[in-house]
Amino acid sequence: MSSSRRAPLSRDRILRAAIALADRHGLEALSMRKLATKLKVEAMSLYNHVANKDELLDGMVDAVIGEIARPIRGGDWKAAMRARATSALAVMTAHPWAPMLVMSRISVGPNMLGYIDATLATLREAGLSWFETDRAWNAMDNYIYGFAMQQQNFPVNPDEYASAAAAYLPMLPADVYPYMHELSALVADGSHDGTLDFAFGLELILDGLERLRHTRA
Repeated sequence: MSSSRRAPLSRDRILRAAIALADRHGLEALSMRKLATKLKVEAMSLYNHVANKDELLDGMVDAVIGEIARPIRGGDWKAAMRARATSALAVMTAHPWAPMLVMSRISVGPNMLGYIDATLATLREAGLSWFETDRAWNAMDNYIYGFAMQQQNFPVNPDEYASAAAAYLPMLPADVYPYMHELSALVADGSHDGTLDFAFGLELILDGLERLRHTRA
């Protein structure tokens, strides 16, 4: 495509290119110079749309949060929060650099604000107090982002769990580490897959919040 027909430079185009670059090469590879090269523009032209790299990163966070399905109010609050969590994990998995960036920056973009407000509304309208709503929201997000990061950085692939467990068994004598030995043996012989299970932990959180609601019913 010739430069005369290329899509004009815009904030949205810059953010999408930055996200694609981070998805492919990691956040550490992102620079204004490399971004300009990807967009086939001069680096200085980027600053007409984003003031600096900090503003670029904030915009990337808000764009990624915009991909997460917001909880729908007025129905089953657990289903809404379950759908939100599942969507958030999928987005964080698609953008492996995003969990740490989301957790480490204060974002006040429209997508983030709308996402948080819909979450607070769902929990408040489920009957939780403001104190409980705040704690519940943070507990869920800590779990989602933490799970995403653990999943991305776990040193063994799921299809290697059994062989890895078998290799570790000699280092776990049953008379010294009986419980670790027994669990590893179950993974090694295929009785237990040992894989990370997002739904299991999520349901523990949701069930705990449900019990909290019932204590005041």
